[in-house]
Amino acid sequence: MSWQTYVDEHLMCDIEGNHLTSAAIIGQDGSVWAQSSSFPQFKPEEITAIMNDFTEPGTLAPTGLFLGGTKYMVIQGEPGAVIRGKKGPGGVTVKKTNQALIIGIYDEPMTPGQCNMIVERLGDYLIDQGL
Repeated sequence: MSWQTYVDEHLMCDIEGNHLTSAAIIGQDGSVWAQSSSFPQFKPEEITAIMNDFTEPGTLAPTGLFLGGTKYMVIQGEPGAVIRGKKGPGGVTVKKTNQALIIGIYDEPMTPGQCNMIVERLGDYLIDQGL
């Protein structure tokens, strides 16, 4: 299965009539493995900052998580595994696997819990596959 298929069928899937606004699978070096057409153009330093927070949890909290120039307030996550951000009625979930970052961006009516479930389910599957 191609990385694009994972994005199209697993991340951008329909859940209770809702779906993510955009999603991507990004290598830990910042290279794009696959992304939805609406995923924001991000800066390499934004991915570096996210990776730094996985290494040293809490580093993003004071500044916020930036992705595509959009600032998200960092909310509860799982240190070293998941970073969650909120902005107004939407937000972002970033799940770290052995080699990649699974990123899902959502807006209402999708809930934070639905976004977390979609992103983390694929991330856990890829970790189980050694990716």
